[in-house]
Order: sequence, then structure tokens, then C-alpha cells
Amino acid sequence: MSGPSNQYTTLSLEEAERQLQDSMQSQASSPTRMLSSSDLRRQSPTASSAPAAFVYPENTTEHPALEPLHGHPYRTVHPSINMLPEHSRDHDKGHQDNVPPRFELFLLADGEKKVVETPDTRIASTSIFVFNKEDHTLGNMVRSRLLKSPHVKFAGYRVPHPLFSTFELRLQTDGTITPRAALVQACRDLVNDLGTLSREFTKEWELRKLASAGQAEGVNGAGN
Repeated sequence: MSGPSNQYTTLSLEEAERQLQDSMQSQASSPTRMLSSSDLRRQSPTASSAPAAFVYPENTTEHPALEPLHGHPYRTVHPSINMLPEHSRDHDKGHQDNVPPRFELFLLADGEKKVVETPDTRIASTSIFVFNKEDHTLGNMVRSRLLKSPHVKFAGYRVPHPLFSTFELRLQTDGTITPRAALVQACRDLVNDLGTLSREFTKEWELRKLASAGQAEGVNGAGN
């Protein structure tokens, strides 16, 4: 009793190289694109050409191209990476729905105050200030300036949640001045420091412009 016969084809080295070159040329001449997850599900699991399940010619009508997401075309680098799978499209849509408007990061809502003070009854001469629509930029500047005051015993801030533009400043003084007075004075000092920085930067910038213009005129005069 003879078993099932296996058919093998023996090719010479020259024939194998020629067939490989022909296959590469045919693939290079046909534009390709990526399939979506629904396209992959429509493929038969017993298909003999498994690698072809990921790349198909553009002129294949069995697998239509996906529509651009939310009306915005993707960045086209190569046709094979110009499509996103369906699960990525759903994730991106849900992500955009959860993103809050950007103006909520710096515009106060109706009835919302910029700074709210809450005295701390457990520690003398201590208050907690809540700054709305601000972040680490102002919090670190105010804290650093407060620590330079001789009347401030403690100054620190924290951001309760990274998705909300709010920080809390805890301030304790030695009792000679109130925490609010110390904070107001620190803010005035910061305004003066920033004004000085702006003036010095503008003066230096104008001097650099004059120097660059003088050098350009000297080069032109030497050329003539």
C-alpha cells in the first residue's frame, strides 16, 4: 500500500533567482495599502497566501479603502500606512470627546474668583490660597518670592490634579503681618522683577540689532 505522494518541483539556481526578481518587480509596480480589522476578519483562515492578508493592491475592489477620520486626511507617507484600523478610529473619537475646551485652562467661569483664601484654624497665622486657572508657572514663582520675605515661616504649593489648572498655596507668617499681606507684597515684588527683566531684555535686544546693522553696513561699504 503506497502512501500519499508529495509533488516537489526542482528549480535551478538561475530559475529561482529569475522568479524572485519577477515577483519583486510585480510587487513594486502595484501600489499597496493596509487592511482594516474588518478586512482581516473577512479573510478565510484557511487561505493559502497568509502574508497577502496584510497587503493588497490598490485596485482590488474586494477591500475598499477606509474613509478619513472625522473629515481630516491622514499624513500620507506611503499608501500602505495611510489607513487606521477600526479600533484605533473608535479610540481616537472617544479621546476627542473627552478633551475639554482649551479656554477652560485660562478663562474664569461665571462667578468664579481668581484667588480664594481659607484660614487654617489649626495653625496660627496660616492661610490656604486657591489660585484658579493657574499652574506651576505662577505657583513656583510666588512660592520662591515668598520665601525671601523675613516674615514668612513657610510657603509651599501643590497642584491637586494635573488635568485642572488650579493650585493651592499654603502660607504661614510670624504673626507680624497677615498671610494675605505677605502674599500681596510678594506679588508686587514679582511684578517689579518682571518689569525689570522686560526692560533689560528689550534694551539688550535693541543693542544687538544696532550692532548687527552696523556690521552689515561695514561689510557692504568694504565690498563697494
